[in-house]
Parts: sequence; structure tokens; C-alpha cells
Amino acid sequence: MLSKGEMMELTVMVPARNEEACLEACLRSLTTQSEPGFELGRHWELIVIDDGSTDATHRIAESVAGVTVMNAPPLETKPGRKGMTGKNNALWAAAQQAKGKWLLFTDADTRHASGSLGRAMREAEKYEAALLSYSPKQIVTGFWQRALMPLIFSELAIAYPPKKVSDPASRIAAANGQFLLIDRESYFAVGGHQAVGDKVLEDVELAWKVKASRRRLRFRYGGDALETQMYRTLPAMIEGWTKNLAILFLQPLALAGFRLIDFGLLISLPVLMAVLPQHLLLLWWQWAALGLLWIRVLWRYLARVRKSEFPWIDCMLSIVALPMFGWLLWRSWMQVKLKHEVAWKGRVYKA
Repeated sequence: MLSKGEMMELTVMVPARNEEACLEACLRSLTTQSEPGFELGRHWELIVIDDGSTDATHRIAESVAGVTVMNAPPLETKPGRKGMTGKNNALWAAAQQAKGKWLLFTDADTRHASGSLGRAMREAEKYEAALLSYSPKQIVTGFWQRALMPLIFSELAIAYPPKKVSDPASRIAAANGQFLLIDRESYFAVGGHQAVGDKVLEDVELAWKVKASRRRLRFRYGGDALETQMYRTLPAMIEGWTKNLAILFLQPLALAGFRLIDFGLLISLPVLMAVLPQHLLLLWWQWAALGLLWIRVLWRYLARVRKSEFPWIDCMLSIVALPMFGWLLWRSWMQVKLKHEVAWKGRVYKA
């Protein structure tokens, strides 16, 4: 138990496993928020937890002034049984050493806007939220990231509507582990990351526990607070979403089927409009009816995908990625529901 004299306003915790490509940018975006009245090392602290990295992650973390670097404790694994994931193990170890009244868990691939830490704490206090979580602005590169990511984030926005997540009367709960701010008392009251230690989607599970304890959640799109580039290669994106999709969505195969129907309609209707007049004597109103049907399907599709907060051009590109999204949902279902295991960053976890 910390005394009042030992307590700080905030502890920021960043788990890092082989994150040399992005860690320094993340830490610089955090440490530059130190200012009079909110000084790093005096009013708040920043902890990086090295989770068995084999690259330059540890050295990079130590090179940034004001950062406390610790090694995650060894993972306890028992054959045939679920154990803590590497991320949960690292964060639980750090949380037990944290001195902050508020605890912020954020990922190494994030970059934080100037002043966002202070604004987030004030927002949580304004809305009396025990847990505040942002969905960051997504930075995407390459064709497949630009096409696929809007699809996934639009479906997430529909499955976990921020207004319902933030409504105490709603049973829907969610959080995004890329930015998860929780007050210290609530965190330890629900068991923290130890209580969700074997869960791959620890952020959503932790949000469920907070809401079940009758504490308030606040969840929203946080493009004004931070941005992230989740994946840098296509294989990494495939591995990441294979790990998550079948857990995030209750009926992944049904969702895959509906999206493939969308793809079929969006592609086949223009083809029919181009081909049928050459073989059948279509009346003008019949041809127009096909056109209006296609416009309706396209409009409804784009209205849904725009919930992702991605630009219009990426939402249009997402049509091409519909078969890939269906395949990833099926692949994730196979791994999670049939094989009961997922792979991530060189480790295999029971699911």
C-alpha cells in the first residue's frame, strides 16, 4: 500500500516485445508531455516492460531519459493448461510497482498527441469514468492495409457501439488496449491483468469486469489523442487478426457469409447491367431498376464502412478486401474454435 506521499498522479505502462521499429517514437511522444505542474518523475512515471525482446528494444527504452525499464517475470507455462499471456504477465508485474492514482496501459506502436495524457485524466474525471479507453487513429500503409482495416474497424464500431459501451444501462462492454486508462482503486478491485491473465483480448475482458462491478466506462474514437500503426507487413496483419477476429465477433462465420454476399452483389450487379442488354431486350426501367438496386447496396455498404473513421477512398477500396475479410474470419474461427490456440510474436497461447 502506497502512502499519500509516495502516490503520483499517473503511471504510464508500455509492454514491449521486439518493438525496436516503433518504441522510440512512442516514448518520445509521451516524455515530451512533461511540463511544469506535470513533470515526469515527480507527478507521473513511465514504465517500459521488456517482455523477452531479442532485438534492440531494451537498449532503446533505456536511452530515453525519464523512462523506467523493467524485465517481465518469466512466464509460467503448464502443458495442456492456459497460462498468462506475455502481455498480461508484463502489465500485471508493472501495475504492482506503479505509483499512479491513474494507470494508463498503452502499446509500443502508438504515438500520443501533445497534452493528451492530462486531457484524458480530466475527461475521465468529468464523466466519472473508472475506465476510459480510446480507439486510436489508424495509420495504414500499402494496398491491403488500406483496404482491409476499414472493414474490420467498421464491424467493431457496430459490434461495440461507443455510446452503448459508455451507457451504464447497456450490457455491452469494450476497451482498446492501445489506450486504456483506469483508476488505481478500480483496477485492483476487479483483479487487474491477473484476473484476465489467460485472455487474448484482455482489454475487452477487463472492461467487462469493470462494468460488471457497476463502475462507469467511457469509450470513444480517440484520433485527437493518439495514432497507431498496428502492422507493418501483410503477414503480421494476417497473424494479428487471425488471433482476434473469432473472439471479437460472436458469429464469425455468419459475418463472413454476409460480407461475401455484399461482395457478390457489389460486383455482379454492374456486370449484369453491362452484359444483359447485349443478350436480352431489357426495357429501360428494368435496366434502371438494376442500377438503383446497385446504388442502394453500395450506399448501405459505404454508410456502414464509414463508421470506421477511415477516409472515403479507403472505404471504397475496402470492397476489394471483402473476400480477404471473409477468409480471415474463417481462419480465425479455425484457430480459435477448432484448434483452441493462437500464435502471436513467437508464442502460442491456448484460446
